[in-house]
Amino acid sequence: MITTSRYLEAPRRLRAFVRAHETSLVVLALLIGTIGGVVVLAMSVAVAGLHALLFNISIQERLSAQPSIDSLRALLVPSIGGLLLGLAFLLLLRWRPAREVDPIEANALYGGRMSFRGSVIVALQTVWSSGVGASVGLEAGYTQLSSGLAASMGRAFHMRRNDQRIMVGCGAAAAIAGAFGAPLAGAFYAFELVIGGYTPASLTPVGVAAVAGYFVTHGFTQLRLGIAIGAVGDVLGRDLAIAALLGLLAALTGITIMRGVTLCEAMLARVRLWPPLRPALGGLAVGALALLTPQVMSSGHGALHFANLVSMPLGFIAGVFALKALASIISLGSGFRGGLFFATLFMGALGGRLFAAGVDIVWPGLNLDPNAYAVIGMSALSASVIGGPLTMSFIALESTGNLWLSTAVLAAVIISTMITRELFGYSFATWRLHLRGETIRSAADVGWIRDLTVGKMMRQDMTTVDAAMPIEAFREKFPPGSKTQVVAVDGEGCYAGLAMVAEAHAPDLEVDKWVVASILRHADVVLHPVMNIQEAIAVFDAAEAESLAVVEGDGDRRPIGVLTEAHAMRRYAEESEQRRREVSGEI
Repeated sequence: MITTSRYLEAPRRLRAFVRAHETSLVVLALLIGTIGGVVVLAMSVAVAGLHALLFNISIQERLSAQPSIDSLRALLVPSIGGLLLGLAFLLLLRWRPAREVDPIEANALYGGRMSFRGSVIVALQTVWSSGVGASVGLEAGYTQLSSGLAASMGRAFHMRRNDQRIMVGCGAAAAIAGAFGAPLAGAFYAFELVIGGYTPASLTPVGVAAVAGYFVTHGFTQLRLGIAIGAVGDVLGRDLAIAALLGLLAALTGITIMRGVTLCEAMLARVRLWPPLRPALGGLAVGALALLTPQVMSSGHGALHFANLVSMPLGFIAGVFALKALASIISLGSGFRGGLFFATLFMGALGGRLFAAGVDIVWPGLNLDPNAYAVIGMSALSASVIGGPLTMSFIALESTGNLWLSTAVLAAVIISTMITRELFGYSFATWRLHLRGETIRSAADVGWIRDLTVGKMMRQDMTTVDAAMPIEAFREKFPPGSKTQVVAVDGEGCYAGLAMVAEAHAPDLEVDKWVVASILRHADVVLHPVMNIQEAIAVFDAAEAESLAVVEGDGDRRPIGVLTEAHAMRRYAEESEQRRREVSGEI
């Protein structure tokens, strides 16, 4: 939900100064990065506190790293936690019936405008979901709250549309940089997934925010944020080809997981359970899986330690991989809040280890490095689900410091992303939006297209005539050159068609036998004021019309204006040029 109310507003002179100086944007980005780092710290501590309280472990320990969990707690905490979350959803429906907008949707459709209050709500829901043990990651909550705060700051300074979108990207960059200890990955997460592209104007503020977020969170090393990777062996030329094959398998796995979440939602909806019982049932299922292995609970930060990961028996690794995937599907499909970012990193690392062992069995003597392929697998699977190939490549580079390994990772994530786009077409975030009826596939700014509606472009100073008027009377009222076209209406005032003045004065018309209704055009083709510019142009093309009437969309078909194709195309070109100049930094 987008709110237009202002919670704070900077003084007018300060607003003017910020809008006029690019360096001021960088200062705000530094502040946003610092705030983003604090958000990551606060949410991480909150989840650790919930784990300590609810599962009776030390606050310095990770839930997914426990060798075992008390059976009663494993079953009761996620199920009761899910029930309470479901009840909270019901209460929120009365207070805030519209769903909250995430950073990608905000930048794609709303010019970077987000609700601060809604972002806090989503963050709290994510903390609770992960805190009660649901198999979801915190990264969605990190970026939601950080970007929501950044959007509020941008709104306080009345920033231009493009600068407002950059502020949202700065919040996301700081959150991801802090969560993974990877400022480059955080910056490219913002470019690829939140802003929708890299531009010179966005480079400095996003980079500054990412670095600030990294330093704030990693000043507290006891939280052990990020990914711990052991020594990686040499990467050879053969590994590029083998990594590409792993990328293909990762893409198929990622598509299966995303489809699985949708299938789980559909199955629970078909059962017609009382809504709060859905997350309760999902929590009970996750708790039952946790009795087999606690590694399925929460995001999996504690379980992802490569030194221990690669030394586990292959059967155990395969079991954890399957159970973690099932737990993540059930958690998100049943209604818990969170994301799949770290879960797919964990599953991808397990899958990469299994892949290396499988290749060694099929082709003895290769002796693939399990650590290296765990890194390649985690990046490839996350690239498929999350959708940021360069982001995942930089996570691997910043976690290992191994440039050659990052080259193999890049090969895998390119293949994984390409196959996912070819066979599925969406990342997990944009797929969820697609299921809600949206058509966006990235954060590229298309909101201005929706804002440019027929109602804003049409001319309201139209002239109407009765469709039953004789042609002779029409000629007398509208001599040649007086008008180009006239809107004809029936006896009830409803739209009947467009009458062309030139056609009415054609010499071959039998004036005494014909009425205006006999020369009308486009009687069945109209525009509505809520149509956007793209929809209007499509109607013009299909009807091969130069102008069309605009009628009310309530079914009465009462004409309220006229729009010409030439004017629509001119406005589209003007707005496109305006966006191009904003992106390039010309204005």
